[in-house]
Amino acid sequence: MYGIFMECWVDLKLYGGNGAILLMFLASAIYLVICEKSLKKKIMLGIVPLLILLGFLFPVTKILYVAVFDDGSDTYYRIMWLIPMYVVIGFAACRFIFSLKKSMYQRIAFVAALAIIASTGSLVYASRHMTVAENLYHIPQKVIDICDVIAPEDGEPRVRAAFPSELVHFVRQYDTDILMPFGRDIVVTQWGYYNHVYEVMEKPEVIDAKALAEATRETKCSYVILAEDRKIDGDLLDLGFELVTSMHGYNIYADPEIIGG
Repeated sequence: MYGIFMECWVDLKLYGGNGAILLMFLASAIYLVICEKSLKKKIMLGIVPLLILLGFLFPVTKILYVAVFDDGSDTYYRIMWLIPMYVVIGFAACRFIFSLKKSMYQRIAFVAALAIIASTGSLVYASRHMTVAENLYHIPQKVIDICDVIAPEDGEPRVRAAFPSELVHFVRQYDTDILMPFGRDIVVTQWGYYNHVYEVMEKPEVIDAKALAEATRETKCSYVILAEDRKIDGDLLDLGFELVTSMHGYNIYADPEIIGG
């Protein structure tokens, strides 16, 4: 049990980042349990969040979670999503500020709250994971341009296209009329799902053109998109595919056998 508890504790620390949010949440929830006069608010924003946190650290909770869900060990941290941390912190801060009698004290408490938030956090826009949006959709422009080439016209049936793994996250965000033989569930390797198209298109260092053609035709893919620098043993053109166009470093192949079928 102790080992499972330590696993839960590590999950909690990883989820909490530098720990500042967790500390502010604990202080806020305890403050509301003690000071909030409304029983409903005390229960919803104080007692229940604390019980969820305690339940998360309780080893039996993880044992039951893992027993119910196949990927329970990897997704156990999601229980923390049930805790409205920022709502609890924000409500507690506002309640404390407005509980002060003099406006001068309220101003000081407000500035102190802002200072705590600023000093314990980080500027999200300075993160290496942030990039300047290329368009109103906030997805790579190359995905939009490729999708516009292969998307069906209004009233036509949806098409299926095999995209490289680095693009699949964005396709469905832009056009739901474009289906794919594999998506994010396959790309996230720790989930361990199997997909035949992904195995022949993404796994090997050099793609077997014949195997790729067989896999995409088996899954009724009208189009195959490959990076221009992707190594491939063979030529899809020799296997009946047609090169529609090349853009943004990708070749767009159409399969007349599927489109005409």
